[in-house]
Amino acid sequence: MPTVRAAALSDLEFIVDSNARIAEETEHRVLDRALLVPGVRTLLSDPGKGRYFIAEESGRPLGQLMYTTEWSDWRNGDFWWIQSVYVRLEARRRGVFSLLYRHLERLAVATAGVCGIRLYMELHNKTALATYTRLGMIDSGYQVLEVDFRGPVDRHEK
Repeated sequence: MPTVRAAALSDLEFIVDSNARIAEETEHRVLDRALLVPGVRTLLSDPGKGRYFIAEESGRPLGQLMYTTEWSDWRNGDFWWIQSVYVRLEARRRGVFSLLYRHLERLAVATAGVCGIRLYMELHNKTALATYTRLGMIDSGYQVLEVDFRGPVDRHEK
C-alpha cells in the first residue's frame, strides 16, 4: 500500500523528471532543466515557498504533488495551490493521486489560516478534470491569465 511523505532534497531527480514528464504529457512543453533543477531545489530548501510530497511504495516513488500558498485578503487566509502533480504511468488508476490529494487536504484543514485548495489545469485535460471533481473540487469560475517574464516555454504543435 502506498504511503505519503514530505519530499527531501534526495528526491530532487525524481521530482525534476516528474515535472518534465507531466509538462510534456499534458501541455506538450519541453521544460528547460537549467531553470527546473534549481527551481525544484529552491522549493525543497525553502518550505516558505511551498512543499512537495511523495507517494511511495516499498521505498519507490510513485508520484508527487507540490503546493504553494497565496494570501486571500477577501477570506483573510491562505489558499494552497496545487502546482505540480505527477503519477508514474504504471501507478495510475491505483489511487496514488487521491492519496496525495487527501494527504494535502488533511494538512490544509488542520493548518490554521488555510481557507482552501486550488489548482489550475489545461482546459483539454478531461481525465484530470474528472479526477479532481471526483475528489470534491469544483469549477471556481476563474480563468488564469499570465505574463511570463522568463519568456515562452517551448510548446510543440499538437
